[in-house]
Amino acid sequence: MENELKLVGGAMVTLSLATCAMIVVPFLQLKDVPAPEELAPYSSAQLRGREVYIANGCIACHTQQPSSTGAGIADAQRGWGRPSVAADYHYDSPPLLGTMRTGPDLFNIGVRQPSADWHLGHLYQPRAYVPDSIMPSYRFLFEAKPEERVGKEDRVVSLPPGVAPVGKVIVATPQAVDLVAYLTGLKHTYPVLTPTEASVAAALDLAGQPGKPGEADSTISAAGK
Repeated sequence: MENELKLVGGAMVTLSLATCAMIVVPFLQLKDVPAPEELAPYSSAQLRGREVYIANGCIACHTQQPSSTGAGIADAQRGWGRPSVAADYHYDSPPLLGTMRTGPDLFNIGVRQPSADWHLGHLYQPRAYVPDSIMPSYRFLFEAKPEERVGKEDRVVSLPPGVAPVGKVIVATPQAVDLVAYLTGLKHTYPVLTPTEASVAAALDLAGQPGKPGEADSTISAAGK
């Protein structure tokens, strides 16, 4: 019995220490981090689109957290932008970081693909735009209408030839329009380091290159003044 109590007590202490190290301490360090000046709050349409993104499980296949490393190639080299930092998610509740990359990272999809028409068509039929895509078609976010029944307020989707049903046009629902507003608004190209921090980061990167230790040391010294 005594050994069992020691085992349970040790497990609880270990769990408590791990919780403090991985959850409590990071929360205390980051809870008051302000939003970057160039990061704008979401619009009403983008917030609605974010809910559509969550409801349809997009987070299951897409991340929103580019890093300095990747599966054999750095995310920056993939064209996904700089590594994300805590302040980037100031207006996200909860942050949609994701854990799987069945599809590409979407942290900067609004920069890589700013066309709303492309996104609407891609949601309707992904393989019309990316032939080897395994993304499911979200046709339930659209309506097929005879052309004569299309209203002035309808958002008609421009599709490649042969994708729409014969004799009909595809109209996006408000949910699809909001989702695309959210996706095209995902733009994180602003700087997140102060000039001093950027100098130090550049110096540290330089220090990792062989044959240039003196230049790195001088940069670090200058940045610290």
